[in-house]
Amino acid sequence: MNRLFGTKSTTPKPSLNDAIKGIEDRVGSLDVKLSKINSELSTYQQKIARMRDGPGKSALKQKALKLLRQRKQIEAQKDQLENQSWNMSQASMTTDNLQNTMVTINAMKTANKELKKTYGKINIDELENLQDEMLDIIDKSNELQEALSTSYDVPDEVSESELDAELEALGEEMDFENEMAQSGIGAPSYLDINNNNNAEPADKLPTFIDEEPEKEKVAN
Repeated sequence: MNRLFGTKSTTPKPSLNDAIKGIEDRVGSLDVKLSKINSELSTYQQKIARMRDGPGKSALKQKALKLLRQRKQIEAQKDQLENQSWNMSQASMTTDNLQNTMVTINAMKTANKELKKTYGKINIDELENLQDEMLDIIDKSNELQEALSTSYDVPDEVSESELDAELEALGEEMDFENEMAQSGIGAPSYLDINNNNNAEPADKLPTFIDEEPEKEKVAN
């Protein structure tokens, strides 16, 4: 009808997954039929085993043979459907893999464009100039730190001979002071308490100038 009147069908075409599901449903219905045939064959087998040879037994055998032929046909049809389902499953997996590959490729293309835009904005000459300026600043900072850490009073190096001479001079000065102290010549007279007749006892408290001495009371 659609071809006669020139109209297009709006029904969506079945996908591979829909086709696979349809085949699986058909295989399921064939399994039901096979289960029923196997049950009937089992019943015929039991009856034939108990019967004696004769027309009745032969008739049951013919029915059993008919069911056996049907089972083989159904099994062959089931094998075909399962093969079709497997092939379509493989095709579906291949399609999914291709779609995933295309998604990956498109993502890589987009990332490549963004990287080109980003790196295109970078000026290598400006970057090198910036690095040179930073190195100059670091060198000036190091020079400033060295200048601030310079000590002007301490010589850079002192030899061992200078150190020995200095220590020897200090030793001679200490020996001279000890000799002067033992002979009494080196100690000034105002430091010698025994030779100072006017020295006051150590336990006597000093008299303050702003305090008047107490007058002794005259006895009446």
